[in-house]
Amino acid sequence: MLLNDHLVGYVALTLFALAYLAVIAEEFTHLRKSKPVVLAAGVIWALIGWVYAQSGDDHSVAAAVRLNLLDFGELMLFLLAAITYINALEERGVFESLRVWLTRRGFSYRQLFWITGVLAFFISGVADNLTTALVMCAVVLAVGAGNPRFVSIACVSIVVAANAGGAFTPFGDITTLMVWQKGKVDFLNFFYLFVPSAVNYLIPAALMHFAVPGGRPAAAPAQLTLKRGARRIVALFFLTIATAAAFHHFLHLPPVLGMMTGLAYLKFFGFFLRVTHERTRRGANGNDSHRVGFTRGGGEENLGDPVPFDVFRNVARVEWDTLFFFYGVVMCVGALGFIGYLELASHFLYQDLGATTANVLVGLASAVLDNIPLMFAVLDMNPNLSTGQWLLITLTTGVGGSLLSIGSAAGVALMGQAKGQYTFFSHLKWTPAIALGYAGSIAAHLWINQHLF
Repeated sequence: MLLNDHLVGYVALTLFALAYLAVIAEEFTHLRKSKPVVLAAGVIWALIGWVYAQSGDDHSVAAAVRLNLLDFGELMLFLLAAITYINALEERGVFESLRVWLTRRGFSYRQLFWITGVLAFFISGVADNLTTALVMCAVVLAVGAGNPRFVSIACVSIVVAANAGGAFTPFGDITTLMVWQKGKVDFLNFFYLFVPSAVNYLIPAALMHFAVPGGRPAAAPAQLTLKRGARRIVALFFLTIATAAAFHHFLHLPPVLGMMTGLAYLKFFGFFLRVTHERTRRGANGNDSHRVGFTRGGGEENLGDPVPFDVFRNVARVEWDTLFFFYGVVMCVGALGFIGYLELASHFLYQDLGATTANVLVGLASAVLDNIPLMFAVLDMNPNLSTGQWLLITLTTGVGGSLLSIGSAAGVALMGQAKGQYTFFSHLKWTPAIALGYAGSIAAHLWINQHLF
Protein backbone atom coordinates (compact mmCIF):
# COMPACT_ATOMS: atom_id res chain seq x y z
CA MET A 1 0.00 0.00 0.00
CA LEU A 2 1.13 3.54 -0.73
CA LEU A 3 1.32 6.08 2.09
CA ASN A 4 1.78 9.26 0.06
CA ASP A 5 -1.69 10.49 1.16
CA HIS A 6 -1.34 9.11 4.69
CA LEU A 7 -0.38 11.15 7.76
CA VAL A 8 2.79 9.07 8.07
CA GLY A 9 3.76 10.12 4.56
CA TYR A 10 3.45 13.79 5.40
CA VAL A 11 5.36 13.31 8.65
CA ALA A 12 8.12 11.48 6.76
CA LEU A 13 8.46 14.34 4.26
CA THR A 14 8.61 16.85 7.10
CA LEU A 15 11.25 14.88 9.00
CA PHE A 16 13.42 14.52 5.90
CA ALA A 17 13.12 18.25 5.13
CA LEU A 18 14.07 19.18 8.69
CA ALA A 19 17.01 16.77 8.64
CA TYR A 20 18.23 18.19 5.38
CA LEU A 21 17.93 21.76 6.65
CA ALA A 22 20.18 20.68 9.52
CA VAL A 23 22.67 19.28 6.98
CA ILE A 24 22.72 22.55 5.04
CA ALA A 25 23.27 24.51 8.28
CA GLU A 26 26.26 22.34 9.32
CA GLU A 27 28.74 25.14 8.63
CA PHE A 28 26.97 27.40 11.15
CA THR A 29 25.74 24.91 13.77
CA HIS A 30 28.81 22.60 13.65
CA LEU A 31 26.42 19.65 14.01
CA ARG A 32 27.87 16.78 11.96
CA LYS A 33 25.70 16.15 8.91
CA SER A 34 25.30 12.42 9.59
CA LYS A 35 23.41 12.90 12.86
CA PRO A 36 20.10 14.36 11.58
CA VAL A 37 19.76 12.08 8.54
CA VAL A 38 20.59 8.89 10.49
CA LEU A 39 18.00 9.84 13.11
CA ALA A 40 15.41 10.74 10.46
CA ALA A 41 15.98 7.44 8.66
CA GLY A 42 15.33 5.41 11.80
CA VAL A 43 12.19 7.36 12.76
CA ILE A 44 10.72 7.31 9.24
CA TRP A 45 11.18 3.56 8.79
CA ALA A 46 9.78 2.96 12.29
CA LEU A 47 6.63 4.90 11.40
CA ILE A 48 6.25 2.96 8.15
CA GLY A 49 6.78 -0.32 9.97
CA TRP A 50 4.15 0.62 12.56
CA VAL A 51 1.51 1.33 9.89
CA TYR A 52 2.23 -1.92 8.05
CA ALA A 53 2.23 -3.91 11.30
CA GLN A 54 -1.21 -2.52 12.10
CA SER A 55 -2.46 -3.93 8.80
CA GLY A 56 -0.95 -7.37 9.50
CA ASP A 57 1.99 -7.10 7.07
CA ASP A 58 5.14 -8.03 8.97
CA HIS A 59 7.46 -8.68 6.02
CA SER A 60 7.22 -6.01 3.29
CA VAL A 61 8.92 -3.23 5.24
CA ALA A 62 11.73 -5.49 6.48
CA ALA A 63 12.40 -6.66 2.90
CA ALA A 64 12.54 -3.04 1.67
CA VAL A 65 14.94 -2.06 4.46
CA ARG A 66 17.27 -4.96 3.62
CA LEU A 67 17.25 -3.97 -0.06
CA ASN A 68 18.31 -0.42 0.85
CA LEU A 69 20.95 -1.75 3.23
CA LEU A 70 22.39 -3.78 0.34
CA ASP A 71 22.67 -0.60 -1.76
CA PHE A 72 24.44 1.18 1.07
CA GLY A 73 26.71 -1.78 1.84
CA GLU A 74 28.05 -1.85 -1.73
CA LEU A 75 28.61 1.91 -1.72
CA MET A 76 30.25 1.95 1.72
CA LEU A 77 32.71 -0.87 1.03
CA PHE A 78 33.66 0.65 -2.33
CA LEU A 79 34.30 4.03 -0.72
CA LEU A 80 36.14 2.43 2.19
CA ALA A 81 38.65 0.86 -0.20
CA ALA A 82 39.05 4.03 -2.29
CA ILE A 83 39.42 6.37 0.69
CA THR A 84 41.91 4.03 2.36
CA TYR A 85 44.10 4.23 -0.75
CA ILE A 86 43.82 8.03 -0.82
CA ASN A 87 44.78 8.23 2.85
CA ALA A 88 47.72 5.87 2.26
CA LEU A 89 48.97 8.12 -0.57
CA GLU A 90 48.60 11.15 1.68
CA GLU A 91 50.46 9.42 4.52
CA ARG A 92 53.31 8.48 2.18
CA GLY A 93 53.67 12.14 1.19
CA VAL A 94 52.48 11.94 -2.44
CA PHE A 95 50.16 14.97 -2.30
CA GLU A 96 52.53 17.03 -0.17
CA SER A 97 55.33 16.27 -2.64
CA LEU A 98 53.19 17.59 -5.47
CA ARG A 99 52.50 20.77 -3.50
CA VAL A 100 56.17 21.40 -2.70
CA TRP A 101 57.31 20.62 -6.24
CA LEU A 102 54.89 23.16 -7.70
CA THR A 103 55.85 25.89 -5.23
CA ARG A 104 59.55 25.50 -6.07
CA ARG A 105 59.24 25.81 -9.86
CA GLY A 106 58.91 29.60 -10.01
CA PHE A 107 55.67 29.69 -12.02
CA SER A 108 53.77 32.97 -12.46
CA TYR A 109 50.37 33.47 -10.88
CA ARG A 110 48.61 32.93 -14.20
CA GLN A 111 50.60 29.76 -14.87
CA LEU A 112 49.75 28.48 -11.39
CA PHE A 113 46.09 29.33 -11.98
CA TRP A 114 46.03 27.01 -14.99
CA ILE A 115 48.32 24.34 -13.54
CA THR A 116 46.29 23.93 -10.36
CA GLY A 117 43.04 23.94 -12.32
CA VAL A 118 44.17 21.37 -14.88
CA LEU A 119 45.69 19.15 -12.19
CA ALA A 120 42.46 19.36 -10.19
CA PHE A 121 40.49 18.38 -13.29
CA PHE A 122 42.55 15.25 -13.99
CA ILE A 123 43.36 14.15 -10.43
CA SER A 124 39.69 14.28 -9.41
CA GLY A 125 38.98 11.69 -12.08
CA VAL A 126 40.85 9.18 -9.90
CA ALA A 127 40.78 10.65 -6.40
CA ASP A 128 37.61 12.20 -5.04
CA ASN A 129 36.94 15.86 -5.79
CA LEU A 130 37.14 16.85 -2.11
CA THR A 131 40.67 15.48 -1.59
CA THR A 132 41.79 16.94 -4.92
CA ALA A 133 40.43 20.38 -4.10
CA LEU A 134 42.08 20.40 -0.66
CA VAL A 135 45.47 19.46 -2.11
CA MET A 136 45.32 22.11 -4.83
CA CYS A 137 44.07 24.71 -2.36
CA ALA A 138 47.10 23.98 -0.16
CA VAL A 139 49.30 24.79 -3.17
CA VAL A 140 47.42 28.02 -3.84
CA LEU A 141 47.62 29.12 -0.21
CA ALA A 142 51.35 28.38 -0.13
CA VAL A 143 52.24 30.33 -3.25
CA GLY A 144 49.58 33.02 -2.90
CA ALA A 145 50.37 34.10 0.64
CA GLY A 146 49.83 37.85 0.79
CA ASN A 147 47.82 37.88 -2.45
CA PRO A 148 44.17 37.21 -1.52
CA ARG A 149 42.98 38.17 -4.99
CA PHE A 150 44.91 35.28 -6.51
CA VAL A 151 43.83 32.85 -3.77
CA SER A 152 40.18 33.75 -4.23
CA ILE A 153 40.02 33.31 -8.00
CA ALA A 154 42.25 30.23 -7.99
CA CYS A 155 39.97 28.55 -5.43
CA VAL A 156 36.93 29.19 -7.64
CA SER A 157 38.79 27.59 -10.54
CA ILE A 158 39.79 24.58 -8.42
CA VAL A 159 36.21 23.93 -7.26
CA VAL A 160 34.91 24.07 -10.83
CA ALA A 161 37.76 21.92 -12.16
CA ALA A 162 37.49 19.28 -9.42
CA ASN A 163 33.73 18.92 -9.87
CA ALA A 164 34.03 18.80 -13.67
CA GLY A 165 36.89 16.29 -13.60
CA GLY A 166 34.96 13.99 -11.31
CA ALA A 167 32.08 13.70 -13.78
CA PHE A 168 33.75 11.72 -16.57
CA THR A 169 35.03 8.65 -14.70
CA PRO A 170 33.18 6.12 -12.52
CA PHE A 171 35.56 6.92 -9.63
CA GLY A 172 35.55 10.71 -9.82
CA ASP A 173 32.40 11.39 -7.82
CA ILE A 174 29.94 9.54 -5.60
CA THR A 175 27.18 10.15 -8.15
CA THR A 176 29.14 8.59 -11.03
CA LEU A 177 29.98 5.65 -8.79
CA MET A 178 26.29 5.17 -7.94
CA VAL A 179 25.28 5.22 -11.61
CA TRP A 180 28.01 2.71 -12.51
CA GLN A 181 27.24 0.33 -9.65
CA LYS A 182 23.56 0.33 -10.63
CA GLY A 183 24.58 -0.76 -14.13
CA LYS A 184 23.02 2.26 -15.85
CA VAL A 185 26.22 3.17 -17.73
CA ASP A 186 29.12 0.92 -18.70
CA PHE A 187 32.62 1.76 -17.45
CA LEU A 188 34.02 3.01 -20.76
CA ASN A 189 30.88 5.00 -21.65
CA PHE A 190 31.59 7.48 -18.86
CA PHE A 191 34.51 8.77 -20.91
CA TYR A 192 32.04 10.17 -23.45
CA LEU A 193 31.67 12.94 -20.86
CA PHE A 194 35.32 13.98 -21.09
CA VAL A 195 34.76 16.75 -23.64
CA PRO A 196 31.58 18.12 -21.98
CA SER A 197 33.38 18.08 -18.61
CA ALA A 198 36.37 19.89 -20.11
CA VAL A 199 34.04 22.51 -21.61
CA ASN A 200 32.44 22.98 -18.20
CA TYR A 201 35.85 23.84 -16.72
CA LEU A 202 37.48 25.69 -19.62
CA ILE A 203 34.75 28.27 -20.31
CA PRO A 204 34.75 29.86 -16.83
CA ALA A 205 38.53 29.37 -16.49
CA ALA A 206 39.12 31.27 -19.74
CA LEU A 207 36.93 34.13 -18.52
CA MET A 208 38.61 34.19 -15.10
CA HIS A 209 42.10 34.17 -16.66
CA PHE A 210 41.96 37.89 -17.36
CA ALA A 211 41.22 38.66 -13.70
CA VAL A 212 44.23 36.71 -12.38
CA PRO A 213 46.88 39.13 -11.07
CA GLY A 214 50.22 39.35 -12.84
CA GLY A 215 53.64 38.69 -11.35
CA ARG A 216 55.04 35.57 -9.74
CA PRO A 217 55.38 34.43 -6.13
CA ALA A 218 58.68 33.78 -4.41
CA ALA A 219 59.94 30.21 -4.76
CA ALA A 220 59.61 27.99 -1.70
CA PRO A 221 62.95 26.70 -0.34
CA ALA A 222 61.52 23.46 1.07
CA GLN A 223 62.54 20.01 -0.15
CA LEU A 224 60.61 16.83 0.49
CA THR A 225 61.36 13.14 0.09
CA LEU A 226 58.62 10.61 -0.57
CA LYS A 227 58.27 7.92 2.06
CA ARG A 228 59.11 4.34 1.24
CA GLY A 229 56.58 2.55 -0.98
CA ALA A 230 54.82 5.71 -2.22
CA ARG A 231 55.15 5.06 -5.94
CA ARG A 232 54.23 1.40 -5.57
CA ILE A 233 51.03 2.35 -3.75
CA VAL A 234 50.15 4.64 -6.68
CA ALA A 235 50.63 1.64 -8.99
CA LEU A 236 48.51 -0.58 -6.74
CA PHE A 237 45.74 2.01 -6.74
CA PHE A 238 45.57 1.98 -10.53
CA LEU A 239 45.70 -1.83 -10.48
CA THR A 240 42.77 -1.81 -8.04
CA ILE A 241 40.74 0.42 -10.35
CA ALA A 242 41.53 -1.94 -13.25
CA THR A 243 40.47 -4.91 -11.12
CA ALA A 244 37.12 -3.33 -10.24
CA ALA A 245 36.46 -2.45 -13.89
CA ALA A 246 37.42 -5.96 -15.06
CA PHE A 247 35.23 -7.66 -12.45
CA HIS A 248 32.24 -5.60 -13.58
CA HIS A 249 32.82 -5.61 -17.34
CA PHE A 250 34.09 -9.14 -18.00
CA LEU A 251 32.72 -11.17 -15.08
CA HIS A 252 29.49 -9.18 -14.48
CA LEU A 253 30.27 -8.98 -10.77
CA PRO A 254 29.63 -5.91 -8.57
CA PRO A 255 32.54 -3.43 -8.81
CA VAL A 256 32.80 -3.40 -5.02
CA LEU A 257 34.17 -6.96 -5.14
CA GLY A 258 37.07 -5.77 -7.31
CA MET A 259 37.74 -2.80 -5.02
CA MET A 260 37.86 -5.00 -1.93
CA THR A 261 40.23 -7.33 -3.77
CA GLY A 262 42.37 -4.28 -4.51
CA LEU A 263 42.28 -3.34 -0.84
CA ALA A 264 43.85 -6.74 -0.19
CA TYR A 265 46.73 -5.72 -2.51
CA LEU A 266 47.38 -2.74 -0.23
CA LYS A 267 47.09 -4.87 2.91
CA PHE A 268 49.69 -7.35 1.60
CA PHE A 269 51.97 -4.51 0.56
CA GLY A 270 51.57 -2.97 4.01
CA PHE A 271 52.64 -6.31 5.48
CA PHE A 272 55.68 -6.34 3.20
CA LEU A 273 56.67 -2.82 4.29
CA ARG A 274 56.25 -3.74 7.92
CA VAL A 275 58.38 -6.90 7.86
CA THR A 276 61.12 -5.19 5.84
CA HIS A 277 61.00 -1.96 7.83
CA GLU A 278 63.84 -2.68 10.26
CA ARG A 279 66.13 -4.14 7.60
CA THR A 280 65.62 -1.04 5.44
CA ARG A 281 66.23 1.25 8.40
CA ARG A 282 69.57 -0.43 9.04
CA GLY A 283 70.90 0.95 5.80
CA ALA A 284 69.43 -0.69 2.71
CA ASN A 285 69.12 1.78 -0.15
CA GLY A 286 65.45 2.41 -1.07
CA ASN A 287 63.94 2.27 -4.53
CA ASP A 288 61.18 4.80 -3.97
CA SER A 289 63.07 7.61 -2.28
CA HIS A 290 63.63 10.69 -4.40
CA ARG A 291 63.62 14.41 -3.97
CA VAL A 292 60.75 16.56 -5.07
CA GLY A 293 61.45 17.50 -8.65
CA PHE A 294 61.88 13.85 -9.60
CA THR A 295 65.57 13.50 -8.76
CA ARG A 296 66.82 10.67 -6.57
CA GLY A 297 68.02 11.54 -3.09
CA GLY A 298 71.21 10.18 -1.67
CA GLY A 299 71.77 8.38 1.57
CA GLU A 300 69.30 6.53 3.73
CA GLU A 301 65.74 6.25 2.53
CA ASN A 302 63.05 8.43 4.10
CA LEU A 303 60.91 6.09 6.20
CA GLY A 304 58.82 8.87 7.72
CA ASP A 305 56.92 7.73 10.81
CA PRO A 306 59.05 5.38 12.97
CA VAL A 307 55.96 3.11 13.21
CA PRO A 308 55.93 0.85 10.11
CA PHE A 309 53.23 1.38 7.50
CA ASP A 310 49.88 -0.06 8.64
CA VAL A 311 46.79 -0.16 6.40
CA PHE A 312 44.45 -0.19 9.38
CA ARG A 313 45.81 3.14 10.59
CA ASN A 314 44.59 4.57 7.28
CA VAL A 315 41.21 2.86 7.63
CA ALA A 316 40.86 4.59 10.99
CA ARG A 317 41.35 7.95 9.24
CA VAL A 318 38.40 7.40 6.89
CA GLU A 319 35.80 10.16 7.09
CA TRP A 320 33.21 8.08 8.96
CA ASP A 321 30.79 10.97 9.27
CA THR A 322 30.55 11.05 5.48
CA LEU A 323 29.88 7.31 5.30
CA PHE A 324 27.15 7.55 7.93
CA PHE A 325 25.70 10.50 6.04
CA PHE A 326 25.47 8.26 2.97
CA TYR A 327 23.71 5.65 5.10
CA GLY A 328 21.15 8.20 6.31
CA VAL A 329 20.56 9.54 2.81
CA VAL A 330 20.15 6.07 1.26
CA MET A 331 17.71 4.99 3.97
CA CYS A 332 15.70 8.25 3.96
CA VAL A 333 15.34 8.40 0.18
CA GLY A 334 14.57 4.68 0.10
CA ALA A 335 11.79 5.25 2.64
CA LEU A 336 10.30 8.09 0.59
CA GLY A 337 10.41 5.81 -2.43
CA PHE A 338 8.66 3.03 -0.50
CA ILE A 339 5.96 5.50 0.56
CA GLY A 340 5.36 6.45 -3.09
CA TYR A 341 6.72 9.98 -3.39
CA LEU A 342 9.51 9.13 -5.83
CA GLU A 343 7.05 7.58 -8.25
CA LEU A 344 5.05 10.82 -8.25
CA ALA A 345 8.22 12.88 -8.74
CA SER A 346 9.39 10.61 -11.55
CA HIS A 347 6.08 10.97 -13.38
CA PHE A 348 6.21 14.76 -13.16
CA LEU A 349 9.87 15.13 -14.10
CA TYR A 350 10.41 12.48 -16.74
CA GLN A 351 6.97 12.27 -18.34
CA ASP A 352 5.43 15.72 -17.95
CA LEU A 353 8.62 17.77 -18.38
CA GLY A 354 10.74 15.37 -20.43
CA ALA A 355 14.05 13.71 -19.66
CA THR A 356 16.40 16.47 -20.86
CA THR A 357 14.58 19.26 -19.03
CA ALA A 358 14.32 17.13 -15.89
CA ASN A 359 18.02 16.27 -15.89
CA VAL A 360 19.03 19.90 -16.37
CA LEU A 361 16.76 21.00 -13.50
CA VAL A 362 18.10 18.30 -11.19
CA GLY A 363 21.62 19.56 -11.94
CA LEU A 364 20.59 23.12 -11.07
CA ALA A 365 19.06 21.86 -7.82
CA SER A 366 22.43 20.34 -6.90
CA ALA A 367 23.78 23.89 -6.52
CA VAL A 368 21.77 24.07 -3.29
CA LEU A 369 21.00 20.45 -2.40
CA ASP A 370 23.63 17.75 -2.10
CA ASN A 371 23.99 15.80 -5.35
CA ILE A 372 24.09 12.44 -3.54
CA PRO A 373 20.44 12.34 -2.37
CA LEU A 374 19.38 13.84 -5.69
CA MET A 375 21.11 11.09 -7.67
CA PHE A 376 19.94 8.37 -5.32
CA ALA A 377 16.37 9.65 -5.72
CA VAL A 378 16.67 9.52 -9.52
CA LEU A 379 18.10 5.99 -9.36
CA ASP A 380 15.27 4.98 -7.04
CA MET A 381 12.75 6.48 -9.48
CA ASN A 382 14.44 4.35 -12.15
CA PRO A 383 13.06 6.24 -15.17
CA ASN A 384 13.42 4.57 -18.56
CA LEU A 385 16.35 6.59 -19.93
CA SER A 386 18.81 6.08 -22.77
CA THR A 387 22.54 5.90 -22.08
CA GLY A 388 22.83 9.51 -23.27
CA GLN A 389 20.27 10.67 -20.72
CA TRP A 390 21.92 8.73 -17.87
CA LEU A 391 25.20 10.39 -18.83
CA LEU A 392 23.43 13.77 -18.89
CA ILE A 393 22.10 13.39 -15.33
CA THR A 394 25.57 12.21 -14.26
CA LEU A 395 27.09 15.34 -15.82
CA THR A 396 24.57 17.84 -14.48
CA THR A 397 24.54 16.55 -10.90
CA GLY A 398 28.34 16.41 -10.96
CA VAL A 399 28.98 19.95 -12.20
CA GLY A 400 25.82 21.74 -11.07
CA GLY A 401 27.24 22.06 -7.57
CA SER A 402 29.90 24.42 -8.93
CA LEU A 403 27.35 27.20 -9.41
CA LEU A 404 27.52 28.08 -5.71
CA SER A 405 30.31 27.56 -3.19
CA ILE A 406 27.87 25.62 -0.97
CA GLY A 407 26.85 23.33 -3.82
CA SER A 408 29.63 20.78 -3.36
CA ALA A 409 31.83 19.34 -0.64
CA ALA A 410 34.85 20.84 -2.41
CA GLY A 411 33.45 24.36 -2.20
CA VAL A 412 32.43 24.07 1.44
CA ALA A 413 35.82 22.65 2.42
CA LEU A 414 37.76 25.38 0.61
CA MET A 415 35.72 28.12 2.31
CA GLY A 416 37.05 26.74 5.58
CA GLN A 417 40.59 26.17 4.32
CA ALA A 418 40.97 29.60 2.70
CA LYS A 419 38.81 31.41 5.24
CA GLY A 420 38.40 35.10 4.48
CA GLN A 421 39.96 34.81 1.01
CA TYR A 422 37.58 32.37 -0.69
CA THR A 423 34.01 33.06 0.39
CA PHE A 424 30.43 32.50 -0.73
CA PHE A 425 30.31 35.94 -2.33
CA SER A 426 33.72 35.72 -4.01
CA HIS A 427 32.45 32.55 -5.69
CA LEU A 428 29.03 34.09 -6.45
CA LYS A 429 30.80 36.82 -8.43
CA TRP A 430 31.78 34.17 -10.99
CA THR A 431 28.48 32.26 -11.02
CA PRO A 432 27.45 33.76 -14.43
CA ALA A 433 30.70 32.49 -15.98
CA ILE A 434 30.24 29.08 -14.33
CA ALA A 435 26.63 28.99 -15.59
CA LEU A 436 27.96 29.54 -19.13
CA GLY A 437 30.21 26.53 -18.61
CA TYR A 438 27.23 24.52 -17.31
CA ALA A 439 25.16 25.38 -20.38
CA GLY A 440 28.14 24.77 -22.68
CA SER A 441 28.81 21.32 -21.22
CA ILE A 442 25.18 20.28 -21.72
CA ALA A 443 25.20 21.59 -25.30
CA ALA A 444 28.49 19.76 -26.00
CA HIS A 445 27.07 16.49 -24.65
CA LEU A 446 23.83 16.79 -26.66
CA TRP A 447 25.85 17.50 -29.80
CA ILE A 448 28.84 15.14 -29.75
CA ASN A 449 27.05 12.26 -27.98
CA GLN A 450 23.74 12.44 -29.84
CA HIS A 451 24.19 8.82 -30.99
CA LEU A 452 23.72 7.71 -27.35
CA PHE A 453 20.22 9.18 -27.05
